[in-house]
Amino acid sequence: MLDLPSSAVYGAPLLVLACLIVIGQYRRYSHPLPPGPRGIPFIGNILDLPKDYEWIHWAKHRGLYGPISSVSILGQPVIFLNSLDVCNDLLEKRSSIYSGRPVLPFAGEMIGWNREMILAPYGSRFRALRKLVARQIGSKAAIAAPFVRETQEYETRHFLARVCANPEDMFRDIRLMTAAIFMRISHGYTVSKNSHRPDPLLALLDTAAHEFYLATLPGTWTVDAFPILRHLPAWFPGASFKQTAACFRRTVLASAQKPIEFVKEELREKRALPSFASAGLEDPQVDEDVVVYAAASLFGGGTDTVVATQMTFVLAMILYPDVQKRAQAELDAVLGNEEGTRRLPTFKDRESLLYLEAVYKEVLRWHVIGPMGIPHTSTEDDWYNGYFIPKGSLVFSNIWAISQDTAYYKDPTSFNPDRFMPDTSALDPHVFAFGFGRRKCPGVDMAGANLFIFMALTLSVLEFGPGDGGMPEAEFVSGTVSHPKPFAYSVRPRSKEALSTVKAVHAELPLKESDADKVQSVSTP
Repeated sequence: MLDLPSSAVYGAPLLVLACLIVIGQYRRYSHPLPPGPRGIPFIGNILDLPKDYEWIHWAKHRGLYGPISSVSILGQPVIFLNSLDVCNDLLEKRSSIYSGRPVLPFAGEMIGWNREMILAPYGSRFRALRKLVARQIGSKAAIAAPFVRETQEYETRHFLARVCANPEDMFRDIRLMTAAIFMRISHGYTVSKNSHRPDPLLALLDTAAHEFYLATLPGTWTVDAFPILRHLPAWFPGASFKQTAACFRRTVLASAQKPIEFVKEELREKRALPSFASAGLEDPQVDEDVVVYAAASLFGGGTDTVVATQMTFVLAMILYPDVQKRAQAELDAVLGNEEGTRRLPTFKDRESLLYLEAVYKEVLRWHVIGPMGIPHTSTEDDWYNGYFIPKGSLVFSNIWAISQDTAYYKDPTSFNPDRFMPDTSALDPHVFAFGFGRRKCPGVDMAGANLFIFMALTLSVLEFGPGDGGMPEAEFVSGTVSHPKPFAYSVRPRSKEALSTVKAVHAELPLKESDADKVQSVSTP
């Protein structure tokens, strides 16, 4: 994988040119913007930007300026929404105005991430992508399809067997399990589980995800602030970002096209498994390019967020052992715990597992893994409570601030599933955890099903505890997707009966042959 590229360091001629452009970009507005800290002429509030944990930094604005605030960065208005009411008023009720995405010349136009849903401008293409995803995996009925649920249960059960055999590799196996589920559902592709021979397609997609992270790091690429710089010749001092963009673009193209070429070959040979991509390719009313990038968005947008949530769940079970024991007691009561009668949970048990459902919701709320979401942009001028929001403003919803709002949650820093039991009225985190408006993730139900069956199966078989260093801290990394920081753990089968159940089920499950060798014969763009 790539480290931060040297092209992020700019030459003097490029900086001189950028400084000249700042003066041309600087704007003043005659109408009052939402309140915020006073900026410096021309550069605005650029010195006020936090280096990390921006959701905590901007949440402080609510006490200082109210639920909506703003800053200006080189003349660019940036609006922060720090309450659920304001998020609903703007992003939900006025979604036709606030469904845009920021134009990122480097990641979007130069590399090509604007072809996928995450950075696609709001318009006909975005609507076509979202419509296809919503139709195939965007409802409880759609994700109840046998190939979806069977894949989720199958891969999670094999994960249990791998963890019981090699507990030290649990974090690696969580990611491998989740990637295998998404790639099977998106493209009908079976990932290689051979630790000595990494799966080539999974490696390609991981590289694309890492490069997306680098390409979208705020403040890294001067061309994002000054789009005119993209027209500089590659030989111009400081313009090596163009070479980096070309390299990243090849990865994006390959990560979208290579899986589709695999699906096409499987269809030609009449051996394709049911999948999102195969269904789309066989539908004459759907444009192939939409299928290509919708399928890519399904894997790219789902895997990392689900893995981060699964890791958060494991951390919570270690920090709150009483919650873990209570959830296991409920599973035992539903599944049976007597030797010879014990079985593993399935989706059919979900309605009976009320406490585990509450644990699932508390995992979503306790630490939202997308604390600031992906920014929206306003597509026209707007007014809200006397404040002017100019066209082209960046609009951030502070999802973390909502999850910690004491108006909705008593003692919000604690992990307390009881707040979501049926006889309570706490705000359901689904209202905010997956975003707002027309940009809300259409795969909420599938992501939730992945997490729930993971929780049910792991807690029915495994017991999580602290590692040799003692109880870990509830610490998380900064970023668009906020994973738990690495932590030591112990994991073991709950009992001999639990281990026997895993071994028996694992022996009955046929190991699917990997498709890795088939992919290597597909040409890369």
